[in-house]
Amino acid sequence: MAKAKKRKHRKLDRSLPVMRQNAAGIDIGATEVFVAVPADRDSESVRSFPTFTQDLYELVDWLQRCRVDSVAMESTSVYWIPLFQILEARGIEVHLVNAQHVHHVPGRKSDVLDCQWLQYLHSVGLLRASFRPEQAVCEIRSLMRHRENLVQMACVHVQHMHKSLDQMNLQIHHVISDITGITGLAIVDAIVAGETDPETLVKLRDHRIKASIDTVRKSLVGDYRPEHIFTLKQSQTAYRYYQQLIADCDREIQQRIETFHDPADPSAPAESSAESAANGNSPFDLRAHLERIFGVDLTGVPGFDILRIQTIFGELGADLSGKFSTEDAFSSWLNLSPKDGTSAGRRIRSPRIKTKNRVTQTLRMAAQSLHNSQSYLGDYYRSQRARFGAPKAIKNTAHKLARILYHLITTRQPYDETVFAKLEARNQQRRFRKLQSLAKQMGYSLVQTA
Repeated sequence: MAKAKKRKHRKLDRSLPVMRQNAAGIDIGATEVFVAVPADRDSESVRSFPTFTQDLYELVDWLQRCRVDSVAMESTSVYWIPLFQILEARGIEVHLVNAQHVHHVPGRKSDVLDCQWLQYLHSVGLLRASFRPEQAVCEIRSLMRHRENLVQMACVHVQHMHKSLDQMNLQIHHVISDITGITGLAIVDAIVAGETDPETLVKLRDHRIKASIDTVRKSLVGDYRPEHIFTLKQSQTAYRYYQQLIADCDREIQQRIETFHDPADPSAPAESSAESAANGNSPFDLRAHLERIFGVDLTGVPGFDILRIQTIFGELGADLSGKFSTEDAFSSWLNLSPKDGTSAGRRIRSPRIKTKNRVTQTLRMAAQSLHNSQSYLGDYYRSQRARFGAPKAIKNTAHKLARILYHLITTRQPYDETVFAKLEARNQQRRFRKLQSLAKQMGYSLVQTA
């Protein structure tokens, strides 16, 4: 039997072309930073540095001696921020990458291998920088996220107040809607001051409380023990302290929003606080300032209130076209568009991606608030909910809101509900044909009334 001839296979060149000759990779840690530079730049191409500020400056000096002009690093917790700011101030381009996108190939793992892997991927152009707004927006974003933490901690002390009232069997927080409202705080202040007579406490009831006087009086009868009154006082004091911190944070945010200047619109100069007071506009008008920054009033979109728009501004800024080329790219960044693939002509569903993107969460809340809206978007949400259920309807409506938001911010055109008139007419015709088909199946015919 003749031997089979060996086929000669052409060797494939699997080496990727180097697109960034002066690229470096940095593995960030809490106490140590590992840096990798091209092998021909230094006899020791991988070095480690402590995370003290002086050592970070030495790290950057070493990168400049190695002629590095571009760096890739993972967004590890908040440890990357000091080094990012130093590199940015020195004029080095920094690519902040998602840790899920740069997983090392299976095998041994170490900090040295991680930084070398980052350097290689970055040099061949396989890494995409994460979105990061301009510095002025980052400052507002830090304050707004800190404010969110303060609100959460204040809510914890409200729960402690509820617990103290439950231990005394006072049902006032079940009778009124908000224990931190006018009536609730007035009653809590009186209890902390030593007043335990229900007849006296019920007089603090505001006239807008829906519960009757008798119901409020019955809810204030309980076992007023000194230890529970003490814990109630502590929780109330902590709640008021956090409210003061929130008010201070609000003033700091307002000051920065007033002086914010949008680089995309040089014709709209920012107004300083002194000028605002001189013009008689000392009360802070958040809606007017956000309209000045965005160039369009976004509150005209159903589901968007002023606080949601403020959150969107704090996370994105006022310029989207520079970071997201299309509406599809913006929706994909928000994880609101499908990321399914195809193989052998068949659709492959991608696993659900959990995201902590605050803009995505804001758009989802805006979509859910359209349940009773009599607008086109409200009709769209209800139709999606009837067809696919609530979770899918919220995501689909949030995706539509994201595309509308991108269009309004990039074009600076006001929201126009009449644009959807043709779509609504087409939906009406489709529903009418469906009703005609159902009536015909049941032996009836539809007659249009005048």
